[in-house]
Parts: sequence; C-alpha cells; structure tokens
Amino acid sequence: MPRMPGLRGAEHIGFTVPDLDEAERFLVDVLGAEKVYSLGPFERDDDWMREHLGVHPRTVMRELRFFRLGHGPNLEVFQYEAADGQNPQPRNSDIGGHHLALYVDDLDAAVAHLRAHGVETMGEPTASRGASEGQRWVYFRAPWGMQFELVSFPGGKAYEETAEVRLWHPAHPAE
Repeated sequence: MPRMPGLRGAEHIGFTVPDLDEAERFLVDVLGAEKVYSLGPFERDDDWMREHLGVHPRTVMRELRFFRLGHGPNLEVFQYEAADGQNPQPRNSDIGGHHLALYVDDLDAAVAHLRAHGVETMGEPTASRGASEGQRWVYFRAPWGMQFELVSFPGGKAYEETAEVRLWHPAHPAE
C-alpha cells in the first residue's frame, strides 16, 4: 500500500487541559519538557472554530503552548473555554480514549522520580508478554487526570528477532 507522499512521522501530539499553568509545571518540572512558545487567545464571531477545529463556533481557545519533550514528538497543549461545556476525560476503553507513552532507559528510576513528585502511578510496573516480551511499563496520571505511560525495553522486544519492520524507538530515532 502506498504511503502518504512526504510522510516523515509524528510532529506533535495535541491535548486539552483545564489549567495551562498547572500543565506546564507538570510537563516542565516533573517530566522535563521545555516550553518553546505560546499563542492565543483565539476567539471568532463566525464559523471558523467549528469549520477548522470541530468545536462550538463561540468557543474560545484561551491559549496554546508548545513543548519539546525529549526526542519528540512535540506537545501542543490547549486551554479552551468551551461555549457548550466540556465532557469528562475519556477512559482508555472509551471511543477517543488515549494515553501518551514515554520511553525511559530505567523504568524503576523513572517511577521513583514520579512518586517523589507525588504523581499517582497506577499499580506497579508490569512485564509484557508475547511479542512485547522484554518490555516493562506502568501508567500514571497527570494532575488533570490524563493517563500517561512509562515504557522501557533496553534489551529490545521479542518480536524484533524476526521482524522485517520495527516500531520506531525514541532512543534510536534514525533506525
């Protein structure tokens, strides 16, 4: 199947938070992201917001901030005033449910770092099986409830022994 012309990879992941200052403190002070720039506010009196962003036309995007987190992709973080209200955060099992996985070299050290900063980890690290054997992971929550995951597989994953194509790896971005 042909690829999209010129596709290089994921440039950024965008998500909405209830408080950009709180999100920035978490992303910078706990995860080690670097703030790059911000834009906004964006407010329109026509249908631009609905047409381009799929939100109520009177919704106001108070601000968006871009962060660099390790070897990419970048994070685009929004704070909206939704004219028609906001839904609660979806669970992983809901349509649109999601999490953001971060690769770390030493899972145990990273978990200890999160816990030292009062971050809620969801259970203890888990060893994967099957094709992902060699990987350990644990979910954690941002202060606004969004789920993140730490993953580590410094010796690789089982599937790699016979794979013709490997998943992209942030520790080896050119491979």
